[in-house]
Amino acid sequence: MRKLCLLAALIAPMALAEGQVKVDAHNLLKLPPRSGSLSLDQVEVADYATLLIPAGVTELRIGELRMGREARLGIAPSEQGFRLEVESGAIGTGSHITASGLSGSSSRPATPGRDISLRLVNVQVSEMTLDVRGGIGAPGYAGLDGADGDAAGCLWGQASRGWDGQPGGDGQTGGAGGQVRLEVPATFPVELLRVRLEGGAGGAPGEGGAGGHGGASKGCLLYQADGAKGGRAGQPGHAGAAGGTGSLKVVRF
Repeated sequence: MRKLCLLAALIAPMALAEGQVKVDAHNLLKLPPRSGSLSLDQVEVADYATLLIPAGVTELRIGELRMGREARLGIAPSEQGFRLEVESGAIGTGSHITASGLSGSSSRPATPGRDISLRLVNVQVSEMTLDVRGGIGAPGYAGLDGADGDAAGCLWGQASRGWDGQPGGDGQTGGAGGQVRLEVPATFPVELLRVRLEGGAGGAPGEGGAGGHGGASKGCLLYQADGAKGGRAGQPGHAGAAGGTGSLKVVRF
């Protein structure tokens, strides 16, 4: 994979200079980082291949687009919207244009699907999916385990009870689905285009901490020092809420 990525990094700048990009079957190619608009004369993504568009690109104009079976255009997440204009071409069965959000983590919340404006002028479509789903919410944190109780002693008698575990944290809200504007000719078969607008699932609840162990009993010379009960386990948190659903607007020309 490392050799593949290195080769992609070397080839992509040369291909962009000529206004043509080709990704062979079962391969992956990432365009070099850049910002703003990008125009390409011809883009070919063969069967089961993937072309990745960097986050800084906000507008991509393609003269001719050819996508094979299960081919993919992956658009990196960003707070900025993305516009894709295609003058002509053909999109094969099972192809995807993906601009979904990132899953949340302990350091950042889930991100929404990227807002997309897609204009297809003279493009033949067999069956295609446009995916702008939100990212999955971050899971709740696990509760702390309760401390163990002190053991019994012959001089101070009974052991102390274990401390209760702390409750788990709630899962975080999933990212919202993106907003899609689809511009197509009056005769375009919109029913062949599947648009995924769902918000991301809420994060999983955090588990409660385990209860601490009760202090152990101890046999003494004159009597038996009793042990103590363990603490209760903490309650799990609540699952996070799903992100809001995105929207689709179809404009025919």
